[in-house]
Amino acid sequence: MDLRLTGQRAIVTGASRGIGRAIARALLAEGVQVVIAARDADVLRAAAVDLAARTGGTVIPVVADTGSDDSVRALVARAVDELGGVDILINNAARPGGAAGPGGVATLPTAAVAADFNVKVLGYLRTAQAVTPLFAAQGSGRIVNIGGLSARQVGLASASIRNVGVAALTKTLADELGPHGVTVNVVHPGLTSTDDYDGTVRLSPDRRAAAGAGTAIRRVVTADEVAAVVTFLASPLAGAVTGESLAAGGGAPGPIHY
Repeated sequence: MDLRLTGQRAIVTGASRGIGRAIARALLAEGVQVVIAARDADVLRAAAVDLAARTGGTVIPVVADTGSDDSVRALVARAVDELGGVDILINNAARPGGAAGPGGVATLPTAAVAADFNVKVLGYLRTAQAVTPLFAAQGSGRIVNIGGLSARQVGLASASIRNVGVAALTKTLADELGPHGVTVNVVHPGLTSTDDYDGTVRLSPDRRAAAGAGTAIRRVVTADEVAAVVTFLASPLAGAVTGESLAAGGGAPGPIHY
């Protein structure tokens, strides 16, 4: 299927490894020019070199911290300077897993939760605010936020709080930006096999088997599979889908979401 993405321009945050890197790779394979952003300059540059070599596409690494207003504005300005504009925003930057305390909510460090919220929820808001004038001016745009299935099941309190916040932000943006030709959706991965392309395995075989047993498909979803869902939502073919929360975790046996 031709997703009609050739020549489009994207920003992917948190793209130096894992799901973000897989999303960047999938977009590049569809002919998208991609700015990848992360905080670790060395890892980011290595990811850019690898992605360009594998896809032959245009990859521009930009060191950025989505927890900072100034850094986000500089990121978007750099993307516009390098690519001439932005058509797609993928928000993925976050601390893996979220803040946690040994005694549950009672001992959860509020400063750690605030830091999580600042990067993942407010960070997503910052990037959306920075690209909105561009999208409105051109009458089109795609925003895909990466949340997490902890939005639908209590586990780590911080992860649930921030991912529910991402879902609420997504729907608010979708309603406001829809008249400008912009769609906004959130994809909720579960525990994902984020084997990076340098061969580093992120899940042990035992943990992979245990996690897979709890899904409807009886296996762990891969980062590439999550990236395929995101890439479709970022394409012109997904214009009828906005304000939605889509799970990409292999299915949760039992609950009905509607």
